[in-house]
Amino acid sequence: MTDTIRLEIATPEAMVYSEDVEMVTLPGVEGQIGILPDHVRLMTQLVPGELIIRKQGQDDFMAVGDGLVEVTSDRVSLVTNMAISVDKIDEAAAEEARQRAAARLREKLSSEEVASVNASLARSLAQLRVKRRHR
Repeated sequence: MTDTIRLEIATPEAMVYSEDVEMVTLPGVEGQIGILPDHVRLMTQLVPGELIIRKQGQDDFMAVGDGLVEVTSDRVSLVTNMAISVDKIDEAAAEEARQRAAARLREKLSSEEVASVNASLARSLAQLRVKRRHR
């Protein structure tokens, strides 16, 4: 058994993370999933929330959005629409985005617009939860 597993996080803008880590805890559709080296193969959906990365005995935290996760024995690959380290989250901007999305939901919207606004709301709430939890 190896001591580390490769974590790769890709967003539409860039590859935001690619390092060997000891453990990854991610928000899946059925709850938090902990992944260690030599994990069984898995493919699942990522939901907005907190990603915890354990590297060299320290935990790092990220806010992530919707996406897909593929796990092999030596790699965790995330493709997501958002991945922001806790120290890079702008709490004021996230709160403003949350308020805008909440206000838009009170308007008469098409089903496509509702889905888009709900996704925006989920991303801003994930950022706020992560940032406020680790102040």
